[in-house]
Amino acid sequence: MTDPTALQLPTHTAGIQQVPSNVTSVQPVLELQALDISLPRGSDRAHAVAQVSLTVNPGEIVCLVGESGSGKSAIAHTVMGLQAKALVPTAGKILLQGEDVLTMAPARLRQLRCTTMSMIFQEPMTALNPVFSCGEQIDEVLRTHTALTASERQQRVLDMIQQVGLPDPLRMLRSYPHQLSGGQRQRIMIAMALVLEPLLLIADEPTTALDVTTQAQILALIRTLQREHGTGVLFITHDFGVVAEIADRVAVLRQGELVEFGQKQQVLEYPEHPYTQMLIGAVPSMTPRVREASARGEVILRTERLVKTYPNSRTPAVNQVALELRRGETLGIVGESGSGKSTVARCVAKLITTTSGSIFQHGQDIAPLSNRQMRPLRKCVQIVFQDPYRSLNPRRTVGDSIIEGPMNYGATRQEAWKHASELMELVRLEPTMLQRFPHEFSGGQRQRICIARSLAMKPEILIADEAVSALDVSVQAQVLGLLDEVREQLNLAMLFITHDLRVAAQVCDRVAVMSKGEIVETGRTADIFLAPAHAYTQTLFAAAPGRDWLFEAGRARLKKKGDSYQAESVSPK
Repeated sequence: MTDPTALQLPTHTAGIQQVPSNVTSVQPVLELQALDISLPRGSDRAHAVAQVSLTVNPGEIVCLVGESGSGKSAIAHTVMGLQAKALVPTAGKILLQGEDVLTMAPARLRQLRCTTMSMIFQEPMTALNPVFSCGEQIDEVLRTHTALTASERQQRVLDMIQQVGLPDPLRMLRSYPHQLSGGQRQRIMIAMALVLEPLLLIADEPTTALDVTTQAQILALIRTLQREHGTGVLFITHDFGVVAEIADRVAVLRQGELVEFGQKQQVLEYPEHPYTQMLIGAVPSMTPRVREASARGEVILRTERLVKTYPNSRTPAVNQVALELRRGETLGIVGESGSGKSTVARCVAKLITTTSGSIFQHGQDIAPLSNRQMRPLRKCVQIVFQDPYRSLNPRRTVGDSIIEGPMNYGATRQEAWKHASELMELVRLEPTMLQRFPHEFSGGQRQRICIARSLAMKPEILIADEAVSALDVSVQAQVLGLLDEVREQLNLAMLFITHDLRVAAQVCDRVAVMSKGEIVETGRTADIFLAPAHAYTQTLFAAAPGRDWLFEAGRARLKKKGDSYQAESVSPK
């Protein structure tokens, strides 16, 4: 694996347009002055952004944090001139090296994109064009903004691919986005953004969907760029671990208003605004919980020598996996992307067939069963997926989505609707909301609805596959609390798939660590967190963002010598 901290970053090449050096080093790269961005009529508030003023100086990283809907992305897209037509800047200025972006001619704005300011988007799979190779997409930036020849551009692209730490640059140049992993796709996006060495880099949640080791590499790469070339970075995130890792200054947005702005250490250690205190207080602790009662439950799921090899692949995605899950217990599976976590979950739920091995439910091996034979057993295992919006049919009301399963198994519509109303109350939503459509809910509400839908089948085993990774830290805390409460009330067994070690510490009774399709370490969460034995597990912990900070009681502080995570005992309710 390439050491991201040792990566060499791009240098100016002949033919690349140079930005005039007509400003002093103390002038901000980006300055927002009392910026207002209006929302359409009928919205929940008048402005997406209201009277926001902040600066990004050369060579610093400013982290912009807040919940979904706080206006973070609206600011980023408006700076780039990419905002939706419904979002109209109505007051203030956006000064890029002293020039007001809001009054620029479209031609001038196009000229500045990639050369002076550039952006890394959250989801590279949707930001990259699926019908062009990665090399062609980086080359497009050079063709548009430079006078380099075709051979010079290709060499530049190869150099850039190598400089962002991707292996086999020639293969990467010819590859299409779907042929790369999530971390590799994000590196291609970074290569596109940095190929012309912009003075301002806007990173919009670039690491949210990445596992901890890939996330650490991407953060180190961005940090190295900032240090080596004096680039100003506006980094949008809802992860305070990331803030603690890379920020110089922190700006906190709440419903479009800037409620706090200051040096990282000041904001984290002595937050003044109650909203900032709430956000920091919602960060999951790395202190693992211990719930002894779960170890005494009945074993209701067991796998033996489980193997899954996908077609046209010689390497097993899952290899000789053995797991045991007890009633009332939460078993976490952690590891990098591609380690086999989700494949195990899909095998257990019989959404895909296994290559070999056994899956026992109450002593019955379900691995060889046909779809017809599995139908009566489908109710026993239900899944909550990562993206609640894609999990729900946009053309159906959430009520119809919840009652579909029970009605398929013989319940009348009246019975199923009554149970759905009870489940809505269980997940703390109003039963009257059953008549609404998915787009009428927030992300956290949609995930609650997905939990209600999975519980409608009265399962014994609930699989949560990265169920909170895309949620804000405050919403994440609510959904995690809800999942734990539901598990206790219904005495469910839960298989919890995650790449977030903080989440695993708070939710899981035991943890299995996966690498390259194999379980390399398993045990009580407290034992794994306090004394990881395998080198790969140790690498995961070392890569966790904000690992040097303790988040507690609505504020954070740097760990002192002698600080360690002590297991916290939790009594069953």
